[in-house]
Amino acid sequence: MRYEERVKLTVVKVLVSLAVLAASPVLLIAGAPIRRRYFRYVYRDEAKQILDKERGWVNAHYFVVTEPLLQWLCWPTESLARLVERQG
Repeated sequence: MRYEERVKLTVVKVLVSLAVLAASPVLLIAGAPIRRRYFRYVYRDEAKQILDKERGWVNAHYFVVTEPLLQWLCWPTESLARLVERQG
């Protein structure tokens, strides 16, 4: 999507938020592994950039990665995973 397409960007932001809310029970239980796997997928070597300022493009993955609700819902399992790593 182009930066100039404000309506599309707003629609994608809303849809990402709704998708995160719909997946909230799963994210509260298993958010850390899901989020880590998703980040590996998005930031893999052969993947397109999620934000290309030179060309004026933004990928839908950008809104998922920067969604504060996703980070908040994954926080309990992230904390638990860090605790287990420290003790192991």
